[in-house]
Amino acid sequence: MVYQRLGDYIRPVDVRNRDLKINLSQGICNAKYFQNPKQVADNPETHKVVRTGQFAYNRATTRNGEKISIALREGPDCTVSSAYQVFEIVDENQLDPKYLMMWFKRPEFDRLAIFYSHGSAHEFFEWDAMCEVRLPIPSIARQREIVEEYETLSRRIRLNEQMIARLEETAQALYRKMFVDGIDKENLPEGWRRGTLGEVANIKGGKRLPKGSELQCEKNSHPYIKVADMCNSKYVILNREFQYVGDDVQSQIRQYIVNEGDVIISIVGTIGSTNVVDITLDNANLTENCVKLVDFRSVSNHYLYSFLTSKEGQLAIEQNVVGGVQGKLPIYNIEKMELLIPNEKAIKDFDNIIVTLDNDMILKQKENEKLTELQSLLLARMGK
Repeated sequence: MVYQRLGDYIRPVDVRNRDLKINLSQGICNAKYFQNPKQVADNPETHKVVRTGQFAYNRATTRNGEKISIALREGPDCTVSSAYQVFEIVDENQLDPKYLMMWFKRPEFDRLAIFYSHGSAHEFFEWDAMCEVRLPIPSIARQREIVEEYETLSRRIRLNEQMIARLEETAQALYRKMFVDGIDKENLPEGWRRGTLGEVANIKGGKRLPKGSELQCEKNSHPYIKVADMCNSKYVILNREFQYVGDDVQSQIRQYIVNEGDVIISIVGTIGSTNVVDITLDNANLTENCVKLVDFRSVSNHYLYSFLTSKEGQLAIEQNVVGGVQGKLPIYNIEKMELLIPNEKAIKDFDNIIVTLDNDMILKQKENEKLTELQSLLLARMGK
């Protein structure tokens, strides 16, 4: 397969937002999509304009998770930081933008970009280095076939994500109907009472890696759950993004594992993210930036998850965070968080419905993991 020099197919673009006609400012994450910027621009008129169909990337690669933040703009025109590089394809009948974006999603490209980044205090992947990237460029018809294969998988993933979101919404609506709306806190139903999280579950911390130890990408039977591995869906499920600890490290932290059905909460950084542990992560290790809720009494893990992700639960978490810029949610504050404790029949009735919803949700999540693996295989085949 013949590899072509990318610089022969692309050109830089430098249009500034001088007239302030574009008020949509965006950043780019290392997952390679546009997002709201982390900082508000002080001088937006100097920011670069990214038109629909153009690319932009953050030249800085230091402390970026060994990835380069680059994306194809498919939404309306926006602006990005003046430190970003914006470029476009010269002739889209020779190189399809979506095909090129697929190439940028390959881990091999990230490794190449990091390798060719340079600098002292901060490293940058400059335009000249981008131009020297080489990639196979088949006929435009074949490029579009490859793009369509990839996007077919993407559409299926998005559909599953929408279905998972609807299942989550249904579960939360059921929780509110049974335990929030219309419940008089001063005149609770028979057998119901107010209590604390510490009364209905044991709350235990995770474990920091021993000094000098590092996570590894090589798979084994010791996955390590980080806050970054937690998801917006109910269940945290083992996937290809997880990292692992070696046998020697596992022997030192083996007392800090989670089991299927445990509820975990992030307590540092992004505080309040909540998941239930899937069977694929039974006996996985847990970061010190999370706690686990185990040994449930009077309530179920389904009920606790619904409470913690509800408006009331998130507010309670927010109110119990301590510290300034780097806040933390201490275990003793979690233990004293108040919640409603329904009677056994109400919990059982709730669980019977939730289990059916959860089964569908887990199937969709695991199907998405398989679809994502197929996408990875498709990206890998581009270089062969």
